[in-house]
Amino acid sequence: MKIINQKLLDDLSAQAAENPRLRKNYNLHPSDDFCCHRLFNALEPGTYIRPHRHLDPLKDETFVIIRGRLGVITFDDNGTVAETALLSAGGDAVAADVPHGVVHTAVSLERGTIFFEAKAGPYHPLTDKEMAPWAPEGGTPEAAGYLEFLKGLF
Repeated sequence: MKIINQKLLDDLSAQAAENPRLRKNYNLHPSDDFCCHRLFNALEPGTYIRPHRHLDPLKDETFVIIRGRLGVITFDDNGTVAETALLSAGGDAVAADVPHGVVHTAVSLERGTIFFEAKAGPYHPLTDKEMAPWAPEGGTPEAAGYLEFLKGLF
């Protein structure tokens, strides 16, 4: 049995803050090829997750906020924002379920933000067909500006 306690969450947030990508996950599943992925994902403000979709019909994705505030955004195929959800620990909205095929991203809106994520395995890196072609690649000046736009939705 794995026990998730406050110290583990504190350590996970500290590791995310020190990571150049400003994120860190703690996997509960035993391996990348396992059929069900369950993980805690720590995101710091400033991390950029390029909008993407999971084309596999088994890859619906669920986010449950544990700490902090997380903005979840879905888009149409042209990059127009379709829907936003502000997940806040102890707030009104605490979870979001994103169906496969829907372009989405998440933005950290508070230091120490952690969410629980569940989706089908196995892990496969996202393909070019799954990345939103209209969204900037990570690490570019355009990505920093786009992240500010996304955060401004909340």
